[in-house]
Amino acid sequence: MSEAPRLDKWLWFARFVKTRSLAQTLCAAGHVKVNGEAVHRGHRAVKVGDEIDILLGTVRRRVVVAGFGERRGPAPEAQALYTESQPPERLGPAADRPVPRREAGAGRPTKRDRRRTDALRPDFDE
Repeated sequence: MSEAPRLDKWLWFARFVKTRSLAQTLCAAGHVKVNGEAVHRGHRAVKVGDEIDILLGTVRRRVVVAGFGERRGPAPEAQALYTESQPPERLGPAADRPVPRREAGAGRPTKRDRRRTDALRPDFDE
């Protein structure tokens, strides 16, 4: 890519989010900082060496842009686009929540069962 890509495209290429619209939503919500500056629009250009702070649910990731991709490829290709400047930091108690389980052979869950299971899961906007 000859020109610097947009932040939302880079987040999508690097597989931090599943869609570009989720990347734009993440930026609009103020969950992304580039070089310590909050970014509220996904169209900001990123360059090699930029430090990006991303808040994904209850996990904060700090990465440094190492390159750009031509396409959204497989995970190893996406991981080559950045380097971790710090290990991921868990901010909330989401790891303490119980994991929903169903008995083997219990059949398809009812709507009531699904609602109970959803009540156990953390709320994510992504």
